[in-house]
Amino acid sequence: MQSTINNLPPYLSLSIWLPILFGAIILAIGRDSRAGLVRVLALIGSIVSLLPTIPLFTQFDNAKHGIQFAESSPWIERFNIHYFLGIDGLSLWFVPLTAFITIIVVISAWEVIQERVAHYMGAFLILSGLMIGVFTALDGLLFYFFFEATLIPMYIIIGVWGGANRVYAAFKFFLYTFLGSLLTLVAIIYLYNKSGSWNILEWHQLPLTMAEQVAIFVAFFMAFAVKVPMFPVHTWLPDVHVEAPTGGSAVLAAIMLKLGAYGFLRFSLPITPDASRDLAPVVIVLSLIAVIYVGLVAMVQKDMKKLVAYSSIAHMGFVTLGFFMFNDMGTQGAIMQMISHGFVSGAMFLCIGVLYDQAHSRQIADYGGVVNKMPKFAAFFILFSMANCGLPATSGFVGEFMVILGAVQFNFVTGILAATALILGAAYSLWMAKRVIFGKVANHHVAELKDLNNREFLMLGLLAIATLYMGLYPAPFTDTMQTSVADLLQHVAQTKIAQ
Repeated sequence: MQSTINNLPPYLSLSIWLPILFGAIILAIGRDSRAGLVRVLALIGSIVSLLPTIPLFTQFDNAKHGIQFAESSPWIERFNIHYFLGIDGLSLWFVPLTAFITIIVVISAWEVIQERVAHYMGAFLILSGLMIGVFTALDGLLFYFFFEATLIPMYIIIGVWGGANRVYAAFKFFLYTFLGSLLTLVAIIYLYNKSGSWNILEWHQLPLTMAEQVAIFVAFFMAFAVKVPMFPVHTWLPDVHVEAPTGGSAVLAAIMLKLGAYGFLRFSLPITPDASRDLAPVVIVLSLIAVIYVGLVAMVQKDMKKLVAYSSIAHMGFVTLGFFMFNDMGTQGAIMQMISHGFVSGAMFLCIGVLYDQAHSRQIADYGGVVNKMPKFAAFFILFSMANCGLPATSGFVGEFMVILGAVQFNFVTGILAATALILGAAYSLWMAKRVIFGKVANHHVAELKDLNNREFLMLGLLAIATLYMGLYPAPFTDTMQTSVADLLQHVAQTKIAQ
């Protein structure tokens, strides 16, 4: 893959540093007495930060090979480290997705967060910029800097605004993800010593022995598998989701899990293609376990947040399954699933947050007959539950259907096993919806519920539009990734073992 530095405005740098700048300004205000100003600034900052991401897909050349919108300048010249950014069809949509979800999270916290408002809003804006940095960095050390830096604001968000067991959850989140990443740093330094460059695109062309490839693959796998998370290193996610505030859960599910999946696309597959092919059966088995076993675990959950957390693990199992079957349909479907999951899982956690803000319970048994008191909310909840189980015409269907098609092309038995996710997804999503939404009003807490206000309707409405648009018209998404996916698969198919 080649990159060319263009004369376009620095859209990627603006996408990264605008939210960080607004976050820093908000943190500088820092007083709850000025919470109204902070909220307005956070909303303005999140909307302004979305603007430079729009030209990324409106001006993206679908037929062009390699990196687009590239920016490069020396950072630490002594060690040949560059501030090198760029996107291709693999990473394009995660930049506007991150900026869009940040706006939704700011709206969601407008009335709910009353203490340390500036710190909450500032942390999310800074986190947004850092996550976009992960998706756009093409220098190995710059990528690692952004990848690790995302842990700090999320650790603070969980630890300060989380539930009763928030400190435990924050430590568990940090330790799992940080320890998994340490071997990645070793692999990155080894690749630098081997190539003399931190350029990720040059690493893609670096000949490595099979032993080197396996060692590097395992090092990357430790970080990315924990972040996705894959079975069996998934146990941190449900605990973190249960304790995280609503906005934290939404961003964690919608964006942060994608950082690990994206790492497979940018590092594991192109840098170690031979090891990826040889170890693919292991990853496929782990992915199928996540899809089936974790789906069954989701069915028995009594806490709504835990149920959606386990469903996230099952859906992300589809992503890793799609990547390691090495066919066009599976890989494109996996990326589509990542984007769709960003909309749907974020929406599910926000729906649960709306109920929790009024009834102060996440237990399914504490609800029933919500539709009688919250008909607008019930319509959104059912829509997102349907999308979560892959209903046609919703975004959830597109990615899962493409991955299942890719799985059938790869191996019929694998396709059958992957398809069970549609059944399990319907079982846990619709059973939860039935118990929470339908029936008679269960108790006085449900009887006192009030339907969506304008703010809540706006945030869920925006996500509903995105979910339906992607489900009804997926072509803009698939068209942008076709060339990059074909280039990646062609690259992975070539033996790169050093003699």
